[in-house]
Amino acid sequence: MSTALKTASVLAFERKLDPSDALFSSGKWELRDADKEWLPVAIREKSVRGTISNRLKTKDQDPAKLDAAIGNPNLQTVDVSALPADHDTLKVSFTLRVLSGAGSPSACNEPAYREKLGTTVKAYVAEHGFAELGHRYAFNLANGRFLWRNRIGAEQVEVRIQRLENGEPSTTWNVDALALPLRSFEAPSPVRKSVEELGALIAQGLRGETHLLLQVTAFVRIGKGQEVFPSQELILNRGRGDKSKTLYKVNEVAAIHSQKIGNAIRSIDTWYPEASELGPIAVEPYGAVTTQGKAYRQPRDKMDFYTLLDNWMLKDKLPAVDQQHYVMAVLVRGGVFGDKD
Repeated sequence: MSTALKTASVLAFERKLDPSDALFSSGKWELRDADKEWLPVAIREKSVRGTISNRLKTKDQDPAKLDAAIGNPNLQTVDVSALPADHDTLKVSFTLRVLSGAGSPSACNEPAYREKLGTTVKAYVAEHGFAELGHRYAFNLANGRFLWRNRIGAEQVEVRIQRLENGEPSTTWNVDALALPLRSFEAPSPVRKSVEELGALIAQGLRGETHLLLQVTAFVRIGKGQEVFPSQELILNRGRGDKSKTLYKVNEVAAIHSQKIGNAIRSIDTWYPEASELGPIAVEPYGAVTTQGKAYRQPRDKMDFYTLLDNWMLKDKLPAVDQQHYVMAVLVRGGVFGDKD
C-alpha cells in the first residue's frame, strides 16, 4: 500500500555561495596595482550636537515646549569612517566560495522526500545547468552591487575578479562596474564577455564540476577624504550614554558583514509580480524586503517558495521556468524549510 509523499518535518540546506567579510582599505586611483600603497581604513568616534527633528506629538507642539526642547541639545556619539585627506579611492576586498550540492539537503528525515527532491534537482540541472543563476550571480559581482551605499555617486568603479587556484590567481576579469545596470541583467557589449565567462564558471561550481574560489576586489573613486560606509552593527539592550551608531570592524579595519555581501550577490529575483517596477530583490522565501517592510511573494498569490516547492515536489505541478530558477536560488541560499509538526 503506497503512502502519499509528505514534506519532511526536518529539512535544511546549507548555503552554496559563501562570502567572507569585505575589508576596506584606501589609496590612490592611479596606484590600483601597487599592493603596498593601500592602507587599512579605520573607524573613529565623533561626538556631535544634534537638534530636535523628530515628529512631535500634539501635546508637544506648544511653542514654549518646542523652544525648551530645542534648547536641550541632542548630544550623540557616533562611529564614522572616511578616507585619508590624500587618498581618493576606496578598495573593498573579499573572497567567495562557490559550493556544489545545491538542492541536496544537509538534514532530511523523510527518505522518500529526499529521493524525490534529488530526482527533481537532477532534472533541473540537466535542462538548465544553473546557467541563469550563474549569470545573475556573476552580474552582481561585476556591477559592484555589494558596495551598497559606497557605489552611489562614485566617479569610477573598477571590479577585479580573480579565480584562485592553489592560492594564486589563474584568471582575472577587470570590469567597469558603472557600465552595468542595477535593475536588469543585460550586459552591454564591452563587458558582456567577462560576465558570460564568469557566469559559466559559477554555474560549473554549483554543478560540482570544478572547485571555485574567487577573490573580488573593487576600487571606488569617490574623492579625497570622503566618508565611506561599512556595515552598521545592531546593538541590543543599548543603555544610556552608549554610541548611537556603531560600525563593523575586523581587527580595527572597517568592513562589510559577509551576510550583507551575500544579500547583494543573491539580489537576482526579478520573477516576482512587481519586478518591472522595483527591479531585483534578494532571493527570500517570501520575497521579504525589510527596508520597505513588505513581502513581495505572498502565499495568497501562490508565489512564495513553500507553495512553489510543495506543488513541484508533492503534486508534480511543474512551475514556470522563471519560478524554477527562483526555487533553486532559494535552495542555493540555504535555510531551514521543514514542515511544522
